[in-house]
Amino acid sequence: MKRTKKKWLAISAVALLTTALAGCGNSNSNSNSDSSTNKPSNTNQAASAQTETSKPADSGDVPTLVWWTIGGQTPANFDKAIAAMNDYTAEKIGVKIDIKVASWGDWDTKINTIVNTGEPFDIMFTNNSKYSQQVTMGAFADLTDLVQSETPDLYKLIPQKVWDGTKIGGKIYSVPTYKDSSLTQYWVFDDKYVQKYGIDTASIKTLKDLDKPFHDMKAGEGKSFYPLSLTQGDGFNGFFNGYDDMTLGLPPIGVKVDDASRKVVSVLEQSDIMEGLKQLHQWYQDGIINPDAPTKTEADKARPFFAAQAFPGAEASWQITEGVEKYDMFQIFGPIYTTSTIQGSLNAISANSKYKKEALKYLQLVNTDPKLRNMLAFGELGVDYDNVDGEKVIERKSDTWPLAAYTQGTFFDLAVTKGAPVDQWDQVRKLNDQATSSTNLGFALDISKLSTEVANTKAVWDKYRYELLTGASDPEKMVPKIVSELKAAGMDAIMKAAQEQVDSYFK
Repeated sequence: MKRTKKKWLAISAVALLTTALAGCGNSNSNSNSDSSTNKPSNTNQAASAQTETSKPADSGDVPTLVWWTIGGQTPANFDKAIAAMNDYTAEKIGVKIDIKVASWGDWDTKINTIVNTGEPFDIMFTNNSKYSQQVTMGAFADLTDLVQSETPDLYKLIPQKVWDGTKIGGKIYSVPTYKDSSLTQYWVFDDKYVQKYGIDTASIKTLKDLDKPFHDMKAGEGKSFYPLSLTQGDGFNGFFNGYDDMTLGLPPIGVKVDDASRKVVSVLEQSDIMEGLKQLHQWYQDGIINPDAPTKTEADKARPFFAAQAFPGAEASWQITEGVEKYDMFQIFGPIYTTSTIQGSLNAISANSKYKKEALKYLQLVNTDPKLRNMLAFGELGVDYDNVDGEKVIERKSDTWPLAAYTQGTFFDLAVTKGAPVDQWDQVRKLNDQATSSTNLGFALDISKLSTEVANTKAVWDKYRYELLTGASDPEKMVPKIVSELKAAGMDAIMKAAQEQVDSYFK
């Protein structure tokens, strides 16, 4: 790895400008993202798997590519909307698409199964939690030369530092989503509770500061009301933002983002993380968090509060998708660049695809054609959305479109949703310009010789993370148990190799 390989950051924040834009992401709120991915609240099932890929389309030799992505329950007009896109793209570039949707709750399992079993696909959404491992397994095609020779407009559109952020072993294995490339975390309250309980959002800076408003809301709204409604997939979104996971996708190992010494640490054992886990557990015991959080796969609508990785104007879409009159959104962390953030939204092409060039050309069109971009993000024109100002501003007409816009392509050819600032994307660019950098920026852990340890430690983490990050388990009891099992699975070997690689990279 070369130090010159700086990276942007692209977590999709809540990737959400719409149900599609929803996403953070990484937040139970629709967004990117985070390594977590951010999910809309109205979703609960995956589309059925396909047994065959790249089928010839009705129009003769026009290939239909299978694109696996993450999203919500497919609505009644889904096939009709995709057909309209296919009519357009078949004429433009001679390619059609068959979009397969894995639900927010099932995505981890489904994508793992597809990769592990070799189920055919052409394009797959992935992120920093899986990407390096999938590349190591040989699942994705090397696009280093192809993206320049076959899709020069796509290569030119995305800044070099963003391309660099996708590289594994110096090679490009995915097309990054060029959008909110620095991570900014927001906390969001339903304004009716802010007014009813006199919540001063400006004074809220830490998890502890949320304690009083949460308890006031709980006392006023009743036993069955949960101020902090969580799902298993996200837990409390952004909980590990203070640590750079080196693209490992394993939160228990990381480097504190402001640590000049770049020491690789056992994150769960750090005092700030332990205090946060204890706070979550107390809220769970107090009925602030819903008791089914560890098993709940889809978020409720109209949540009174949520955390999300996002950008200015995202609340305009949340208000639509959540069915809330007004959300109050305030920045709590960032903006900051880390290597992992750029890998928060990627689209890779199968190493076994017969249509690698066509897949790249399709992704190029997504990233350069506003009409297709809007159709993917918002659905069926005239049913799910209407154009208000050409293809620059749209008005949402439904909240059922399942695809998350942060997973698809750049935001900078995407329409602004009516109600969001007209200069929304300029504000996103400004966030990127203002972002600070993790001390570890530019470094991506090479796990090619650690595949067994990485797989085993991730299996341990997956066994316990739902209960831990929703507050259901007592961290003072569970963290020692988890760390012990992580060590037995190979955590020490990973940390040792990571420290050696970090020291070598930055020497």
